[in-house]
Amino acid sequence: MRAGPLLALSLLVFAVPARGQDVTSGPDKGAKVPELKVFDATGAHKDKEADYAADRKDKPTVYLFVNAEKFDRPMNRFMKALDGAVKKDFEGAYVVAVWVGGDADKLKEFLPRVQQSVQYEATALTFYDGAKEGPKGWNVNADAHLTAVVANKGKVTATFGYQSINDTDVPKVKEALEKAIKEK
Repeated sequence: MRAGPLLALSLLVFAVPARGQDVTSGPDKGAKVPELKVFDATGAHKDKEADYAADRKDKPTVYLFVNAEKFDRPMNRFMKALDGAVKKDFEGAYVVAVWVGGDADKLKEFLPRVQQSVQYEATALTFYDGAKEGPKGWNVNADAHLTAVVANKGKVTATFGYQSINDTDVPKVKEALEKAIKEK
């Protein structure tokens, strides 16, 4: 038996990235939700700077950190599906999407257009005017295309870092949100 084809096949299998969490990103599980001062382009604090961590305090929240350079249709499908699930299945829950690493002036124009097109119902589109790593304490991995942080009662309950994402990733985040809400 030749080792060449078998070795090549095994290398190919192990080289394909697994679906789900691709990179470590976000604050540690159990950590207090850090301050989150962002510019709100479409949410409850539209056209103002807001601290969504203080605003959401003890309420169930999914924070999404979107690498501005990597936002694409599959990521948008994930966000729209998550928005629908939060609206339908989680009373009082909310999604705060924070673009990181982008040009503030362009994002002020872009995010309202995204909202007008997609019509999110339980998601605020915001941006952080600073580094790709996001605000202090959020530990966003600059290699992550999207970081999802699930929080409830002021504590981080789960984090997910993705380099590839689409709507098939929603069930894991939804499951983490259900678990966070059930925890006492």
